[in-house]
Amino acid sequence: MESEFILFRRFKNIVQAQDARQLLADNGIDAVIATNAAPVDITFAGNTFLDQIEIKIRKYDFARAEKVLEKRAEEGIGEADEDYYLLQFSDDELYDVLLKADEWNEYDYVLAQKLLKERGRPIDKELLDKLKKERLEELAKPDGNQQLWIILGYLFAVVGGLFGIVIGYFLWTSKKTLPNGESVFTYSEKDRQHGKNIFIIGLIAFPIVFLVKILR
Repeated sequence: MESEFILFRRFKNIVQAQDARQLLADNGIDAVIATNAAPVDITFAGNTFLDQIEIKIRKYDFARAEKVLEKRAEEGIGEADEDYYLLQFSDDELYDVLLKADEWNEYDYVLAQKLLKERGRPIDKELLDKLKKERLEELAKPDGNQQLWIILGYLFAVVGGLFGIVIGYFLWTSKKTLPNGESVFTYSEKDRQHGKNIFIIGLIAFPIVFLVKILR
C-alpha cells in the first residue's frame, strides 16, 4: 500500500535516527523509528547492516526525503579531516560510492562527488541518475539459486516438519525493498514456485504426521 511505512535508512544509534526523523519532520515528511527486523521482507537489498535503528517513511516520500538529507550533507560538507578515509579512495572507488549510494551515508555520497569534481572528473545529474538506475536494476535481480534450501524444504515438508512449511513460505513470499521504495520478490519465479509447492506439501503432511503420532 502507498500509505504504509517502509524502510528508508538505517542508523547505528537512536540519536542519529531521531535527528534524521526530526529533519524529515521539519520538511513535512512523516517518519517513524523502528528496530531492525528482517524475516519475510528483506529490506534494502545490498545493505548488509543488521541490528540497527531504522527510519521508515511512506514510499511516495522517498525522492523528497533523499533530497532533504543530501541538502543537509551538502551544507555541512566543508573540508574533510586529513585522515578521513574517503580522501584515500581512487577515482574508481569514489565512483563506486556513487553507484552504491545505498551502502553509504549522505555525507560520504556528497563528499565523493566533491572529491571527483576537484580531481577534474565528470560529475553531473545525468550521470548520477544513470548510476542510480543501474544500481536499482542490479538490486532488483533475484537472489542466486536456492537449491540447498529447496532440497531441505522438500525433505522437512514430506516428513511433516514445521520447518518445511517455514522454508516454503519464505521462498515463496520473501520480498526485498529497493532504495527507491519499490518492493520486489527476493527469489526467482522458479524458486518461488518450489517454495509454494513446499509450503502446500508441508500443510498437507503436517496434520497427517501429527495424527499418526497421536494414534500411536
